[in-house]
Amino acid sequence: MSRSISIAGRKIGPDHPPYVIAEMSGNHNGELKRALALLDAAKESGADAVKLQTYRADTITIDAYGPDFMVEGGLWDGRRLYELYEEAHTPWEWHADLFAHAKKIGLTIFSTPFDPTAIALLQSLDAPAYKIASSEIVDLPLIKQVAATGRPLIISTGMAVWDEIAEAVEAAKAGGASEIAVLHCVAAYPTPPEETNLSTIADLARKLDVVVGLSDHTMDTTISTIAVGLGANIIEKHFTLARADGGVDSAFSLEPHELHRLVRDVRIAKSAIGSPRYQPAPSEVKGLKYRRSLYVVADVKAGEVFTPENVRSIRPSFGLRPKFLDAVLGKKATRDVKRGEALAEEMIVGGL
Repeated sequence: MSRSISIAGRKIGPDHPPYVIAEMSGNHNGELKRALALLDAAKESGADAVKLQTYRADTITIDAYGPDFMVEGGLWDGRRLYELYEEAHTPWEWHADLFAHAKKIGLTIFSTPFDPTAIALLQSLDAPAYKIASSEIVDLPLIKQVAATGRPLIISTGMAVWDEIAEAVEAAKAGGASEIAVLHCVAAYPTPPEETNLSTIADLARKLDVVVGLSDHTMDTTISTIAVGLGANIIEKHFTLARADGGVDSAFSLEPHELHRLVRDVRIAKSAIGSPRYQPAPSEVKGLKYRRSLYVVADVKAGEVFTPENVRSIRPSFGLRPKFLDAVLGKKATRDVKRGEALAEEMIVGGL
């Protein structure tokens, strides 16, 4: 597989800046106007893309009241799946407006489809990429259907064991995907930082030889920034206009100023990684003159012996290197040398 992919012309991989995806999810709170404002906020914050989730309540679950269809624990404890998804879903009739507005402001937009009808809708809108959600990583037929679009495919790995991840990637390849990215993910909302196990990112890259990243559900930007230092090429974060506005995902979503900070910090982190270097950085060159070297610190007459009293290692660096001090001491001066002169080899009888 390729260790780089391209979404809407933007190269993504180890040799490129981190690709930041702002996940809208249900943070539109059922208002198209708010959804459009979220696109504007993501653009202004510097995100590379906004991702939607394309489903209806009846395409992701069924309207049932049994215990199997109730949420236990977490943010949504006690809610019925159908009611939760009915509240959180992005109406299909909004999609065209959202895609058009994103194009107008120069922002990439794509989505996570949850069934074949969602894929068809997104195909009609020329979605430039697709995402497989963590809970759908076990739906290999769905993965193959999405892969058949030929567009880049991003797979989240929340809750998955290694065999499930490997099967999902193989299904994507079998379905025709040639550009695949895999995001390490902990599907807990919010995720405790100590459970993120970010070393998994580099291990995924090594085992799968694909573009890797992090779908981050922690409450801050720290974990995402660290992840870039550990090899993440993609960062996905939920975002909202204001957590105080409420909504199904608002509690673990970034506000615009935090998203802006995330974009800034992950790009700084990426630029700071660089490559192994054992020579002065360009910004250090001017400082070389202030390193230590050997200087005459008391007047020395021709033929006089150099001693610790008249030769020392001091700043700046225009004299012989300090490593030669032992070789200099005890030797005689070829000429008169004034206090403050940088010691040079020609001043030493017999040289070094």
